[in-house]
This record gives sequence, C-alpha cells and structure tokens, in this order.
Amino acid sequence: MKPMKKIVSSALFGLAAAVIVAPAANAAIVCNAEGECWHTHKTYEYKPEFGVTVYPDTWKWGDTDHYRWREHSGRGYWSKGVWITF
Repeated sequence: MKPMKKIVSSALFGLAAAVIVAPAANAAIVCNAEGECWHTHKTYEYKPEFGVTVYPDTWKWGDTDHYRWREHSGRGYWSKGVWITF
C-alpha cells in the first residue's frame, strides 16, 4: 500500500504546485458603441476615448441587444469597422 500512497501524494503535490504557479485568467469580452464585440485573452487598459466597454468573460448579451462577434487577435479595438492597434 505504501507505493500507492506515494503515487497519490506525489500527484496531489504536483496538482497543488501547478495551481499555485498557473497565471490567473484575464479573459474578457469587449464591445464598442457600434455593437462589435471581441474576446481578449489578456488584460488591456482601454482609454475612455476608445469608446469601449469591458465585460467579464462570462457576460452574454440579451435577446434584444444588437451585438455581433468580430474577433481579432492582438492588442487593439474595433472602431467603426476598423481594427485599431495600440
């Protein structure tokens, strides 16, 4: 029984270590005034003049809202149909 106890202990220790060093998820959903929304995978600082709203990654728009997904990789934001990198 000792070898099994060592295996379980090692596995639990490894799992705990992975949880401690894993980076926190910083995903979010960002939408602009035109209703274009995209996912971010990092925390970015959006200036007020960008005219965007940042929501938690679990946010969902309602049935009467007029949003659409417009994904883009990298750092930036959509404005009037154009991706602006910052």
